[in-house]
Amino acid sequence: MSTGQDNAAWVRPRGSLAASGWEVDLTDGIAGWQHAGLLVATLTPGEVREVELAGREAIVIPLAGGVHVRAERSGRVDEASLAGRESVWSGPSDVVYVPTGSHLTLTGTDCSTGTGTGTGRIAVALAADQSGTQPPAFRHLPASEVPIELRGAGIASRQVRNFGVPGVLDANRLIACEVITPAGNWSSWPPHKHDTECADVESELEEIYYVETRSTDPRGTDPLGLLRVYAAGERPIDVLAEVRTGDVVLVPHGWHGPAVAAPDADLYYLNIMAGPGPQRAWLICDDPAHAWVRDTWPTLPVDPRLS
Repeated sequence: MSTGQDNAAWVRPRGSLAASGWEVDLTDGIAGWQHAGLLVATLTPGEVREVELAGREAIVIPLAGGVHVRAERSGRVDEASLAGRESVWSGPSDVVYVPTGSHLTLTGTDCSTGTGTGTGRIAVALAADQSGTQPPAFRHLPASEVPIELRGAGIASRQVRNFGVPGVLDANRLIACEVITPAGNWSSWPPHKHDTECADVESELEEIYYVETRSTDPRGTDPLGLLRVYAAGERPIDVLAEVRTGDVVLVPHGWHGPAVAAPDADLYYLNIMAGPGPQRAWLICDDPAHAWVRDTWPTLPVDPRLS
């Protein structure tokens, strides 16, 4: 039975990672965490945040509203204005890939047509890149080119927005996507892991879950989700956590899943993955105790709320 005894190490409630003007600053200082990172900021029009990427590469993702992105690297300057979206519930956003070693400048834009407040909330997904390989070029990926995947079936139905995966957006290390799980459904199911490098079978990847929730109850009841991480093999880990908007869950290793949306709340999470392996690949192994669940999906309908 889970006690959630490792929640304090790997679950970071909203506000607990705030630093230097960032709502979330997951760049340094967590023992045993090396590869994946995240920054989140709220920007008013004209407000600026700067990031020296050094040995990191990045993808900039508007969570709400838009942002102007400027990247300077080796004397070259690239810029893009991201239109963004009203919120994470509004569909995919356009994103920007920023190469390793760039000086990144984010400037808030007039978001009054989006959030209605004139502010925007921006995420910067990060990956340590010590590969020594020339990084891909700066790229602005339009929302219209983000592949939308309906994954699973029945109560395991969810929508995956694959904006930062291999084959869609080039990077050296960084992999990122978004998942929408309707109220009452399970995602990250069956439980799976990617903590052991095995060519063409499994990748070694740290993973970040940045969470948002939305009440589907007209009375506005407390929207929450649940996330589970547990040991695979000899490395212990026991996480069982309630999560709400702004919370962050780290997966250093082990089986992870399910991510459960409460019956009266939709669940969103931004996944960021990176690791030390020689290949940028998202290869997973299912927990054998639950892998059979995948075999049921062809016989079940996909949740119509995702259509």
